[in-house]
Amino acid sequence: KQLHGRDFIAGNNYSIADMACYPWIVPHERQGQRLEDFPNLQRWFESIRARPATVRAYAVGPTVNPSLGKTFTDEQKKVLFGQTAATVKD
Repeated sequence: KQLHGRDFIAGNNYSIADMACYPWIVPHERQGQRLEDFPNLQRWFESIRARPATVRAYAVGPTVNPSLGKTFTDEQKKVLFGQTAATVKD
């Protein structure tokens, strides 16, 4: 509904809001979502994806992060999730 009648999230100008939200929509297929079910979101997503800066940024992604798209190991998950101050060892 937010995108109805507007080109971008915060109105008719591309903003940091679009930059911040776009990566959350990229994995929509893995999340079991169909953009076809959300025509305004699909239109917005396609317009952001086609921006030259977006194309360039995603092209260099694997160079910046060689692990991009790979599944975390159990050890990596343990480090990233579920830690508390009491469980971290020096």
